[in-house]
Amino acid sequence: MFTGIVREIGVLRSTVRLGQVTRLVVSAPVCAAGLAPGDSLAVNGICLTVVIRRKDRLTLEAVAETRRVTTLGSWRGGDRVHLEPALRAGEPLGGHYVLGHVDGTGKVLRNGPCRGAWQLTVGLPPRLAREMVAKGSIAVNGVSLTLDDGPLADRFTASLVPLTLAATRLGELRPGQAVNVEMDALAKAARRAAASKTGDEAGPRSTLGALLARGFGRGGSTWPTK
Repeated sequence: MFTGIVREIGVLRSTVRLGQVTRLVVSAPVCAAGLAPGDSLAVNGICLTVVIRRKDRLTLEAVAETRRVTTLGSWRGGDRVHLEPALRAGEPLGGHYVLGHVDGTGKVLRNGPCRGAWQLTVGLPPRLAREMVAKGSIAVNGVSLTLDDGPLADRFTASLVPLTLAATRLGELRPGQAVNVEMDALAKAARRAAASKTGDEAGPRSTLGALLARGFGRGGSTWPTK
């Protein structure tokens, strides 16, 4: 599990396909010091397993499904990537619960200054768009962001603070570029639980108001039961 707070921008040294497995070598002077073979590392939001550590270089492996669902297949040597080691017990949760299980890719529609702020707008396919909740969380290339009010029909906009722009590569994204997207795991669980209760699993995206109307309360309220 991760938090969506980037710890380091590493450099992808090589990417090689070995049958159904893709082997990556990443230079990570900060993160490598605390990692060993078998540990998890989020690379641009993708949870990968460390298989070899040599000084500041980490070798990781990804399966074919990861290539299919994410942007990993387009990565090349020299690319700079977001890195975050797995959350350890007792560490602060600075962003939101991120699993490193990318749901799919979105396409950058706009990225730049807007009304005194920096805003990133990303288009999503319908199967991902229906998971959005206004003011909820989303991970873009492994970075925890907060969704705006919407409308959230087929896209979302998130405002990036100066620290996020300085600590990540999100400010460098260009229109048309694909990004890894992981929807909020808690929002997905709530939507599916509500859909299961109403028998509307394939129904429209749940909004916060719809969840509250179906019994998902705040504070001391309880979750609905069948």
